[in-house]
Amino acid sequence: MNIEIGSYEAKTKLPELLRGVQLGNRYTITLRGLVVAELIPPDISKQHAAAEAVADMQRFISSHDAMEGIDTKALIEDGRD
Repeated sequence: MNIEIGSYEAKTKLPELLRGVQLGNRYTITLRGLVVAELIPPDISKQHAAAEAVADMQRFISSHDAMEGIDTKALIEDGRD
């Protein structure tokens, strides 16, 4: 459910609004009739996808040996040309 609310009322009722967000409500906050912000629940699927990507990267790094004889600084400098 999307509810429009003025900025002053949002300020005075923030704890109540946050409880509403936890229940799945969305709030559009306005200032003098213009939309200035939206208070919405976080997208859990995006957070999960990011955590999975980090875990995949950590598994990849730990499963590969460091490359011997590679001069990382030289590669970086070479890439700047």
